[in-house]
Amino acid sequence: MSLLVVGLSHRSAPVSVLERASLVGDEQAKLVQDTLAAEPATEAAVLATCNRIELYADVDKFHAGVAELSTLLAQHTGVGLDELTPYLYVHYEDRAVHHLFSVACGLDSMVVGEGQILGQIKDALALGQELHTAGRLLNDLFQQALRVGKRAHSETGIDRAGQSLVTFGLEQLAQGAPVAEWARGKRALVIGAGSMSSLAAATLARAGVAELVIANRTLERALRLAESLAEQHAATPAAVSAAGEETLRGSLVARAVPRDRVSAELPHADIVVSCTGATGLVLTAAELRTALAQRAACPPGAHPAAADVSLLDLAMPRDIDAAAHRVEGLHLVDIESLAEAAAEPSGEPGPSAGAMATDVDKVRAIVSEEVAAFGAAQRAAHITPTVVALRTMAADVVASEIARLDGRLPDLDDKQRAEITQTVRRVVDKLLHAPTVRVKQLASTPGGAGYADALRELFDLDPQAVAAVSRADGSARTAGPNDPKGGRA
Repeated sequence: MSLLVVGLSHRSAPVSVLERASLVGDEQAKLVQDTLAAEPATEAAVLATCNRIELYADVDKFHAGVAELSTLLAQHTGVGLDELTPYLYVHYEDRAVHHLFSVACGLDSMVVGEGQILGQIKDALALGQELHTAGRLLNDLFQQALRVGKRAHSETGIDRAGQSLVTFGLEQLAQGAPVAEWARGKRALVIGAGSMSSLAAATLARAGVAELVIANRTLERALRLAESLAEQHAATPAAVSAAGEETLRGSLVARAVPRDRVSAELPHADIVVSCTGATGLVLTAAELRTALAQRAACPPGAHPAAADVSLLDLAMPRDIDAAAHRVEGLHLVDIESLAEAAAEPSGEPGPSAGAMATDVDKVRAIVSEEVAAFGAAQRAAHITPTVVALRTMAADVVASEIARLDGRLPDLDDKQRAEITQTVRRVVDKLLHAPTVRVKQLASTPGGAGYADALRELFDLDPQAVAAVSRADGSARTAGPNDPKGGRA
């Protein structure tokens, strides 16, 4: 295994660099395809989120691999290599496995423990499978990362700390008030209908906003989301008050509009969340000032009485003009301010902080355990083609000797020939059993890769025969998602 990861994230680079380095459109697909075409790499996958870009590859040369992957990241993100290099981190072999498993568990997220990263890892694997750039190693790695992440969430309380980036952003907008109290009765505008925007819309609906407008370039997708949320939060009778008044719980008005109607919806929105794949600004400071002026001119009762408009920008690159921070009447939270908030000390640790620290320690122990198990499995798998080639060679020797025996003793009947053949096979199997079992055990230990080379040398195995077994094994492991031999995690 020669796993290499080169990347940058909110931990290594300022948001201004991450924003410029974002992969838009089909750049992710182009990046992994160009990586595979590069000489040092035989497999490739890219994990790209709003606060990280990581390129994974199976390489045969470490230094050449680092240079090539760094250059490719610079080329496809459009950030010069000299400018990008100081913010890049490199992990190799077991450290690379440890890094991805930690990412999958939410330990490396802006909000520790958040679970959305699992969906993004799944998407990265799916792209690698679709483009046939993920081979045996990366398929095994990413599928195991998904299992490790799920294990961490099921066996620990990391979820207590792991609210999504959406929830974290809304908490920053609420400025210490419970999100449900802060959002109740307000009008919200969500721009975009992708995974993050959909999560934001669902979170706002649960928080009790009175009206939710989904604006998206593809209206049909926005309509589906709005209809689903309206159905989930249909009005239901609540308890009758002491005065005999019946109230409704969960009442939500949800609408969908095309994205070019955003400017018409802005003056009526108290909360705006944007997360699109646009390459330019979706909302400029001038547009927001105009909306504020229109909002102020509305007659009483035409819109909610919230004093300020709350803006949450979850896009990378940003959707909302950063100049909105300086506009009176607007409260903007974006990826940069979320990164700053996540890095701030939380004050004196209390019981909840202690519980979180315990959960994080448990997850770290799970990651270490799984990294060791993955490494052992990969090292053991590395020697399997050599063992298979050895047993194939032994079977060929047996067949050849039985054929020679038939020529020398043509009068043997079928029963005698079968008995001799079975005896020879048993002798060969017994001679090979102990060394092949032992060599697999030794190969699973650190530094055990050399045992495969020793086995090939001792038995003078044909390297092409070993390679043929490896290719067949890799083909079975990298079958597409619709192939019974393969599938997505």
